[in-house]
Amino acid sequence: MWDDAFPSFLIGLREGLEAGLIVSILVATLVRAEAKSRLPQVWTGVLAAVALSMSFGAVLTFTAANLSATAQEAFGGTLSVVAVAFVTAMVFWMRRSARHLSGEIKQKVTAALAMGGGMMVLTSFLAVGREGLETALFLWTTGRAAGESSGPLLGAAIGLVIAAGLCWGLYRRVLKINLTRFFTATGVVLIVIASGVLGYGLRDLQEGGVLPGGSALAFDLSAHIDAGSWYAALLQGVLNLTPAMTWLQVAAYVSYLATVMTLFVHGVRQPAAQPKPAPAVKAESSEAAAEDATEVRPEPAAGTATPAGPAEPSGARGRPVWLVPAAVVAVPAVVAGLLVAFGDDKPAAAQTVAVSETDCGKGFTAPQPGRQTFQMHNTGTKASEVYLIDPASNAVYGEIEGLAPGTTRDLVATVGSGSYAWRCVPTGGKAVTSAAVRVKGGGTTKAVLPLAESELQAPLAAYRSYVDAGLAALQGQTAKLQADIARGDLAAARTDWLTAHRGYASLGAAYGTFADFDARIDGRKDGLPGGVADKDFTGFLRIEYGLWHGQSAAVLRPYADRLAADVTGLRKAFPTQDFDPADLPLRSHEILENTLQFELTGDTDEGSGSNLGTADANLAGTRELLTVLRPLLTPRAAPGQLAAIDAGVARLQGLLDAARHGGTWTPVEDLDPAARAKINGATGQLLEDLAPVPDLLEVRKSA
Repeated sequence: MWDDAFPSFLIGLREGLEAGLIVSILVATLVRAEAKSRLPQVWTGVLAAVALSMSFGAVLTFTAANLSATAQEAFGGTLSVVAVAFVTAMVFWMRRSARHLSGEIKQKVTAALAMGGGMMVLTSFLAVGREGLETALFLWTTGRAAGESSGPLLGAAIGLVIAAGLCWGLYRRVLKINLTRFFTATGVVLIVIASGVLGYGLRDLQEGGVLPGGSALAFDLSAHIDAGSWYAALLQGVLNLTPAMTWLQVAAYVSYLATVMTLFVHGVRQPAAQPKPAPAVKAESSEAAAEDATEVRPEPAAGTATPAGPAEPSGARGRPVWLVPAAVVAVPAVVAGLLVAFGDDKPAAAQTVAVSETDCGKGFTAPQPGRQTFQMHNTGTKASEVYLIDPASNAVYGEIEGLAPGTTRDLVATVGSGSYAWRCVPTGGKAVTSAAVRVKGGGTTKAVLPLAESELQAPLAAYRSYVDAGLAALQGQTAKLQADIARGDLAAARTDWLTAHRGYASLGAAYGTFADFDARIDGRKDGLPGGVADKDFTGFLRIEYGLWHGQSAAVLRPYADRLAADVTGLRKAFPTQDFDPADLPLRSHEILENTLQFELTGDTDEGSGSNLGTADANLAGTRELLTVLRPLLTPRAAPGQLAAIDAGVARLQGLLDAARHGGTWTPVEDLDPAARAKINGATGQLLEDLAPVPDLLEVRKSA
């Protein structure tokens, strides 16, 4: 918690001191001008500014709470960038203005005194309101980055209390502070903190889909750094540095920090131009020169003549001094309370909807448009799957799988204009559908068309034909590799090994598609006690190790014979192997997930340096899967979703082609760092685009 509190403590201390100095100077100026009757007007403006700042923070919080998860990321990211802009401007403004702050405010107060009470309220409101809005915005963004509110709020409270104490000491002439040095030191720290907030905000914008590159990681140290450790929490809480950051985050962090810090430090070292004081106001000039070591001076010494202040309003003594400030705070609070209590736009309480084998949707009434939460309570004796559907098309707006008897779970869905009903499918029972309700108003909401298992039969048949043809070709390729090694032609064996291995990689053998055959044909040495010498290390990778580590044909011949036999066995067994149709959409994502994990890291390289060739074959297998699934994806995908996938496939293919040199590819470890980062980023982005495919083509019992 304390690591999250420090940034908020610093902003509370700095902004609180700024606002406190402004208020102190306002009060001291009125006291010295013998215009104490105007003090309620100052406090009115101050309290109005405080109320505005707190209201602004509430608006940010409740606005974000009513957005979808993606919209929340975009909203928070945008405000983080805005907060960084405000903090940057504030840091430079205070460095420039600290020396002359008192004189500027005194001039504004003198002008306001001559124009009446309303102008005094406005002057104090504007002077304090800017600091309050900046504080609210930055505290909200740091709290969002921290992921919790107690630490940031506690830090801000401590900073504000200390700032209030410092301002009291300045007003009572108990202490002096060199404001230029104070705001310079805190400015340096705030620039570092703002760099992290900027990086965090850009990451939010990437996760919200506003900016690209969310999968293009500059580094990922998650496997080496415990994100829950004290040092990781400290770095994340204070500097917003995380174990994994994207290229955009790193570039923005470094660019902002280097540029802004250079300009700030250069401005500090450059002496500020001092205006030449006029001879007629020597006393005032000497006072202004002392403002750098600030003390706020209230009443003059006894017997000292003071200029007469403006005439006090005749009605100033006729009402309590606290009346106007209290009204400014109380009236907006009462109005806000009435709006919350009686307004039509308040969020509706979550509906409790009953689910059972015989009665589905009991308690369901037409909801308000927008994001709604339904509490689904299973009153029956069997677990059920629950769907919020369009009764005309059976399209699904939201779902819960496996709602156990006697339990309650939330189902969150976005409701638009249209018809809605509940469909409950108990385990081993028949589907039950509730009466439909009609919702008016609101925009249109896209639902996912249901998919029956029978609809996957045609794509599955097409894919099985593709794999069967590939296995026939692979059988001939491994036989050729076997013959090369049998006659001792290891040069030809290296060429034919690459052809055969790429042929196997294009079949989509990810996550055990070919059962035990995959481990024998393309298993890794990872986890084997003997490593490359283990008796169970066989197949393509074992032969690769021998071909590129100088082993003889006699040593490799048994492995080549076994590989050919295993491929022949797989071809015979494949037509009878069980293949769950629901797994087919998963393959579109899992093949390249394997590629990113094992090929692009070089984990499976046993000497040939052909990982990019394998990645190219994996991409071909993914492309085939998308081809057979496209008829089902087209009516279900969001606008532009398939186009983004196609563009991602083409982008990755182009990068892999650039690393190809005839029949070979540049080894992963020999790639230029920028080229390797582009391939990793393109693969990650394509995986992100492919991630919704399994959900779009999930077999649902609502059909």
